[in-house]
This record gives sequence, C-alpha cells and structure tokens, in this order.
Amino acid sequence: MHAHFIHELYQTIGIADGVGGWAKKGIDTEIYARELMRNSLIAMDNEPMKGNLKRVLEEAYKNTNSEGSSMSRIITLNSEKSTIIDANVGDSGFFLIRKEKIIYKLPIQQRGFGCPYQLGNCNADNPSVAQEMELNVEKDDILMVGTDGMLNNIYESEIEEIVRRAIHEKLKAEELACQIGNVALYNSFDRFADTPYARASKGRHKGGTIDDITVI
Repeated sequence: MHAHFIHELYQTIGIADGVGGWAKKGIDTEIYARELMRNSLIAMDNEPMKGNLKRVLEEAYKNTNSEGSSMSRIITLNSEKSTIIDANVGDSGFFLIRKEKIIYKLPIQQRGFGCPYQLGNCNADNPSVAQEMELNVEKDDILMVGTDGMLNNIYESEIEEIVRRAIHEKLKAEELACQIGNVALYNSFDRFADTPYARASKGRHKGGTIDDITVI
C-alpha cells in the first residue's frame, strides 16, 4: 500500500505509505498514496514550490480526494547549497550515511507505538504538522529512505554492514536498496527475530512485523 517517485530533473524523491487499517472498511489506501504522490509531482511543476516541500505537500493534500490516509516524506537536493531538504508526516525512515556510517537519522512522527501521524481526509492530520529539516551533504554521501516496513525489521547496524559490503563490491544504488529490502523482508517473516519493532513493543510483540517495504 505504498507509492513513491524519483524525479531526476528536480533531484527529488517522495514516498507514501498507506495506512493498512482502512482495509477493514474495504478501502485500498494504495490508491490514496499513489494519488498523493502524483499530486506532489504536479505541485512541484509550479516553480515557486520546488524549494518549499511543505507547500508541495499542502497542494498535493488539497487535491487528493480518494478515501484513506498515508504517511508521506519528500526530500530534495539543493546542489548549489549542498543540502537536502526534507518534509515529513509519519514514520518513514531516513538515514544519511557517510563513510559507511549512519551519521544522521531524522526522527519519525508518532503519537505512540503503532500510531503514526498520517495525511488523510477522514479524521487524519493535515500538512501543517509536517516536520521540515535541512541538512548539509557531502560528495559520496548515501541517502536512504524507507517505509516503516524497513525501519521496523532491520537494525541500523545491519544497514551499515550491508552498505559497507555494497561499497566494497561497487554495487549500484538500486542493488543496495534491494539488498536492504530483502533483509528487512526476511526478518519480517521471522517470528523469533530480534527486530526494532519487537524491542519497541516492550514485550507485546515478538519477531518481525509483516508490512509493505519500500527502500530508496
């Protein structure tokens, strides 16, 4: 129930993860997530909005009419300033990796365990709650973004080890993303795995958690 885009011209990526709870009401929130990302791309074509991701989210949110709700994160690279700008609502993961180490991770937005902020038109949040951040970046930095399905099923130390091997093997970005996604997927089906989700649940849950997984 996720959607994403990669816009090479604007050096921007976006990710949306529909809230699965709507399935109980017969609503496919992948439709909402995809419409939200499509409208984000349309909003970015408006020149004044390219550097204002919160306004992009506001415009996309205003024009998304499907039922459901979704977490959303948009990140753009400002190559002139050597910074990345991030706007986030919800619990998708964000890691900045330099010299094989995670040097920064942006905090997720949640009201409590398993209760993330979410954009939607049915008693959900709106883009006014979006967190904005600007970070300096350097040549050869790796930016990794993933849905909570990644974040909940793989530890940062595992990510660093996979990145370390990928750099030495000169893997492409998509190959690295696939490796991390596959490890998270494997862990999600392991009922006895020590996972971030199990640890955060404080004994309420064991093993991995089955969920949609997207890694960019």
